[in-house]
Amino acid sequence: MPHRPIKNRIGPLALARTLAWLRLCAIGGQSVAVLVSAFWLHLAIPLLPLLACIGLLAVFSVLAAWRLARSWPVSEGETIAHIVMDTLVLGVLLYFTGGASNPFVTLLLVPIALTAAALSIRAIFAVAVIAATAYLLLMYWYVPLPMQDGMHNGFPLHVAGMGVNFVITAVLLGFFINRLARALRMQQIATQRVHERALRDEGILAMATQAAGAAHELNTPLSTMRTLLPELRREHAGDVELAEDLSLLEGQVDRCRDILREMVAFGRAQLSQEPERMDVTQFLRSCTERFQLLRPEAELELQLDEDVAQLPLRVPPGLRHGLLNLLNNAADASALRDSREVRLQAGREEGWLQFRVIDRGPGFSSTEGNAGLGHSQKQTGLGIGLTLAAATAERLNGELVASNTAEGAVVCLRLPLAVISRH
Repeated sequence: MPHRPIKNRIGPLALARTLAWLRLCAIGGQSVAVLVSAFWLHLAIPLLPLLACIGLLAVFSVLAAWRLARSWPVSEGETIAHIVMDTLVLGVLLYFTGGASNPFVTLLLVPIALTAAALSIRAIFAVAVIAATAYLLLMYWYVPLPMQDGMHNGFPLHVAGMGVNFVITAVLLGFFINRLARALRMQQIATQRVHERALRDEGILAMATQAAGAAHELNTPLSTMRTLLPELRREHAGDVELAEDLSLLEGQVDRCRDILREMVAFGRAQLSQEPERMDVTQFLRSCTERFQLLRPEAELELQLDEDVAQLPLRVPPGLRHGLLNLLNNAADASALRDSREVRLQAGREEGWLQFRVIDRGPGFSSTEGNAGLGHSQKQTGLGIGLTLAAATAERLNGELVASNTAEGAVVCLRLPLAVISRH
């Protein structure tokens, strides 16, 4: 029978980090408890062995902190080993201070509660067996807790210890289980984002499949028109107006063929995953030249900061198309207010390379949480340009940020230099 993964499980790493914080609290609490018992309550407890055990736990805490700072994955077995060490130290401390009769013996239950929130059933059973074994051993093997001079029974001290233990257990369980629950919520949010991204990528893949089919189908009629148009021009050479229209139509057919060829080249580049190598100036020049061919009516203003002009880039497949989508959307938005102005700004902010596309349109209906992406006030278009640009940004560990200004809208494509820079 195949093993089914347990849903909504936080995992060993989160528990190991929680245990590391809990271990620090234990070291401080145990040190205070031992010192108070020895020097304030004047109990004749073996101070040296108790402090040696706490010191051993402190050394293990340092080693565990160093281990958790490494990138190696944390397994359930390793997390259980941490719990074994914590239980062993607590068991030795209880052995020298009354064994199972010590009110702090219930602290053995804390690892079980934390494990139940983070690990598998098998791990919970293993931790429960470890805690139960320690409790059974402390019932029969322990050093009796000495009483104060003149105290005939230790019941008042036991009751006081139970009260302190109750407060400590309540605080520890409340605080650290809350940390684990918060880690679970964050994990669920991350899972939901991955699911949403997968659904979006599935839609993009479907559009890409349709585009590939359309490109293949359109190639034949375009070739036919490209063959017939020169013949029509020759047959009607005397008709000046018709010749101009046919010349314009021939130019549009050539433009469509160039677009189809670029789609094929882009698909091959995507499959090869080989980035182009050029500087920012060359990249922006190729984008603006292509944009001017697609939108000759647009008035594009390029503003390039000097500190990034010669920055070498590894231009991944899709980045140029993502930026062209933003420029096309900006040109469409500006046209809604009878404007042709589109501005492209390129600059650096700390470890980010930013491309800001500014239009003179009506802006986004909402930009809260980037809700405006894909929901501008344009009345035409397919509504996928910003979605594709956002997908490109996410693949490069960047982000797409939309905002409104008094004159229009601004869409900022932010990319980490560590991902796209050659240095």
